[in-house]
Amino acid sequence: MKKHKQKEADNAALEILRSTGADVLEAALVAKSAMEAARGKVKRALKCIIAGAEALRQQEKTVSFEKAVEAALEARKDRRTRTLYDFRYFTRRFMLRCKGLAKRRVRSITPQECSEYIEKAFDTPRQRQKARLILSGVFSTAMKRGWCDANPVARVEAPRVVEQPVPILTPQEIEQITTTAETYQGGSCAAAVGMMLYAGIRPHEVARLTWAQVDLQARAIYILPRHSKTGGARRVTIHRPLMRILSRHQQPDTETICPRNWLHHWRELRRAAGWDSPAHRWPQDALRHTFASYHLSHFRSFAELQVEIGHRDATLLRTRYVDQRAVVNAGAFWEYRGQLAA
Repeated sequence: MKKHKQKEADNAALEILRSTGADVLEAALVAKSAMEAARGKVKRALKCIIAGAEALRQQEKTVSFEKAVEAALEARKDRRTRTLYDFRYFTRRFMLRCKGLAKRRVRSITPQECSEYIEKAFDTPRQRQKARLILSGVFSTAMKRGWCDANPVARVEAPRVVEQPVPILTPQEIEQITTTAETYQGGSCAAAVGMMLYAGIRPHEVARLTWAQVDLQARAIYILPRHSKTGGARRVTIHRPLMRILSRHQQPDTETICPRNWLHHWRELRRAAGWDSPAHRWPQDALRHTFASYHLSHFRSFAELQVEIGHRDATLLRTRYVDQRAVVNAGAFWEYRGQLAA
């Protein structure tokens, strides 16, 4: 009788395994593994199966890195143009230089892989520092969408950047770049070059300016929050040399300060002035750094310079921006004569 009941139970078990549609032997091996994981306890085995199914569901609820980038960009669509440009540039470079990354599932990407991607895609500590921030932004969006449980970039050490002073232009180089600006394309870039050199305005900021933001009577240029790199508004002083340039090239309020294809013209203007050859590279932000060095040398105020240049604090000014040793006759640079006159 006992053997009969056992045989019925065995047959019933076989029917249950067959009903799964899987090979009976394979189904039995899965059941055996579940029981072993649960230390022979049926209820615990059921809990293991349920927990495993949930973990698998979470693993499958994810997207490719490429799709995560698209979602991150969509979430940032209201950010400034420059911010979106940088986000696209850095994420595109990640996918170009890191083979297979575009199709990788974000949930499966590890901190070690993130570190390797940053090292492989970018060459300098400063680039890697920014790349880490942007990569972290992609995973932050993925976490909010439920595509991964943690941000792996949080466990990647930030690259250490040692600030080095940026060289400033010599008086001869200043003369060359301003003279070239007056003649290049009929002087269409002269106002922009003047603003970068004598007001410290960034190339991408000056590209967004119109003449409506220039008040010659108040001797001020107004940088709007949506136009600045840091998102903060600021009022920049028009000193005497810049006043002369702007007065010569002033246009109606609706006109932009820069011509069309500004960045192209800015590169060509530098080449016309003798820069950007292999032996004579243009230092990044050279005009802004020249402005800062000459401003501090003449006006002797970190606080005033900080306001003019749009920094939140003076740390970067002290470590990288000002090169007092290279300043030659700061008074002549500003053409200062006590009370500024037009």
